[in-house]
Amino acid sequence: MAKPCPVRPLPLRGLLRLNRPADIWPKPALSAAAAMAAADAVLLTLDRLDLALYTAAGALCALYGHDRPYAARARTVAWVVLGTVAGVGAALTAAALVSSAVVLVLLASLVAAAHKMLCDAARVGPPGNIVLTFVTSTAFFVPQRAADVPAHLGLVLAAGTAAWLICMAPALVRPDGPERIATARALEAAARLPGAEPHATAAAVGAARRALACSPARTSTLAPFVARAEAALSAAGNGPDEAERLRSWARTLRRGGPLPKDVPAARPEPTAPKPGGARTVLARLRPGSPLLPVGARVAVGAALAGWTSLALGSAHPYWAVVTAASVCQANTTLSWQRGVQRVVGNLVGLAVFTALLPVARTGQIALVLTALALQIGAEASMARNYWLGSVCVTPMALLLGEFGGPHPAAGLAGDRWTDTLVGVTLSLAVCVLVTNRRAAGRVETALHRARLAREAGHSREQLTAALVELREAADVAAGEWWQPALPEDRVAQEEREGHRALAALVTTA
Repeated sequence: MAKPCPVRPLPLRGLLRLNRPADIWPKPALSAAAAMAAADAVLLTLDRLDLALYTAAGALCALYGHDRPYAARARTVAWVVLGTVAGVGAALTAAALVSSAVVLVLLASLVAAAHKMLCDAARVGPPGNIVLTFVTSTAFFVPQRAADVPAHLGLVLAAGTAAWLICMAPALVRPDGPERIATARALEAAARLPGAEPHATAAAVGAARRALACSPARTSTLAPFVARAEAALSAAGNGPDEAERLRSWARTLRRGGPLPKDVPAARPEPTAPKPGGARTVLARLRPGSPLLPVGARVAVGAALAGWTSLALGSAHPYWAVVTAASVCQANTTLSWQRGVQRVVGNLVGLAVFTALLPVARTGQIALVLTALALQIGAEASMARNYWLGSVCVTPMALLLGEFGGPHPAAGLAGDRWTDTLVGVTLSLAVCVLVTNRRAAGRVETALHRARLAREAGHSREQLTAALVELREAADVAAGEWWQPALPEDRVAQEEREGHRALAALVTTA
C-alpha cells in the first residue's frame, strides 16, 4: 500500500512578489489593441458600439501564438479563432433558446471545462483558456434572438480574421524573429549556469529546437547557437567569459542584426519533430489523463460558483464562472496562489474602475481609448504577477459592458466583488475535494520515459524532452493534495543521470 503524501501547507509568502516583465509582452498587447481598435473604429463610424462584445471576442484572438514561429503561429491562431467562433456560437444559440439561468450556468461551466482541457492538451500557451472562457461565458448571458446569431458570429469571425492577419504581419519584416528569440532565450538560460537549475536551461533549449523544427531550411544557421547553449549543461558549467559570450550572442539575435560569426559549427542533429495536431491533442485527453480531473474541477467549481452567484442575486453570474475557471490550475497549491492573487487584483481593479469610469463616460471615443489602454496594461503586467494583471483586466471587463450603454457603477462593482469571492472560495474548495491522484501516476510515467531515453541512447532532443516532462510532472504533483508519496529521491537521481548523459552527448558532438 502506497504511503500517503503529507498535506503541504498553502503558502502566503511571495504570492504578490513581482517578477521580471515578459520579454515579448508588447507583441500580444499591441496586436490585440490593434485588432480591437480597428473593429471599434468601424463600429463607431456606424454608431453601433453596442456590437463591440462580438468584435472583441474575435480581436482577443490576437493575444495568442506570439511565442511561436510564423508557420506554427498561423495554425495556432487559426484554431483559436475557429474555437472562439464555435464557443460563442454555442453560447449565443443557448442564450436565444434557453430561458433558465441555472441551465445557462451549467452550459457555460461545461464549455469552460472543455476550454481548460483542450488548451492544456494543445499547449496553446498564454493566455490559455481564460480569454476563451471569458468571451464565451459572457455570450451565454447576452440577450439574443436566434435570427441575429449568424450576423453576430460573422462579426466574431471578421474580427478574428483581422486578428490573424495582425499576428502574421511581422513575418513580412522579420520572418525568423520568433526563432531568434527562442534561441536567445536558450543562450540566456545557459549563461546563468551553473547557478541556475539545469532543467530551466533544458526547457529553453528544447523550446528553441522545436522552434527551429518549424522552418529548418530558413533557421539552420541558428542551430549552432542552440547547440552551444546545450553544451553549457556539461558538468564544467560556464566561466565568466563564456557566460558573457552567450549573453552577447543573445543580444545580437534579439536585435535582429547579422548573425555572429564566432560560434563554432556543431555536429548536425535532427531537429525536434513538429508539434502534433488533433491526434496528439486527443491522445493527451485519453482515459486516465491527468488533465481530466482538472477539467472536472473547472466544471464543478464553475457551476457551483455560478449557481451561488444567482442565489445571491448577482446579475452577472458568468463572472463567478470565469473566476472559478481561472482559479482552477494544475494542482491545489497553484490554485490557492491564483485565488489569492485574483482577490487582491480584483479589489484593486475595482478601485481603478471607480476612478476611470467618469473619464470613460465623457464620450464613446474616451470609452474605447480607456479600454484599449487597460488591455495594453494587462498584457504588460500579467507576466509580472497575475494580481497586477487583474488590476487592469477587472476595469477593462467592466468597461466592455459599458459599450452597450451605461450601467449603475455600484451594482457593477458589487456584483464583481461578490462573484470574485464566490468563485474563488468554491473553486478552491472543489480543488481540495476533487483530487487528482493521476498526478503521481504521471510522475511514474515520466520517470520511465526519462530512463528509457537515457539508457537507449536516444537523441539529445528526445532526452531533453523527457527531462523537461519529468520536471513538469514532478512540480505539478508536488503541489497536489491527497495522493501517494512522491518518489522525490528517484526523480532527483534520474534528473542527475539524465543531465549527465545529456552533457556527454553534447561533449561528444
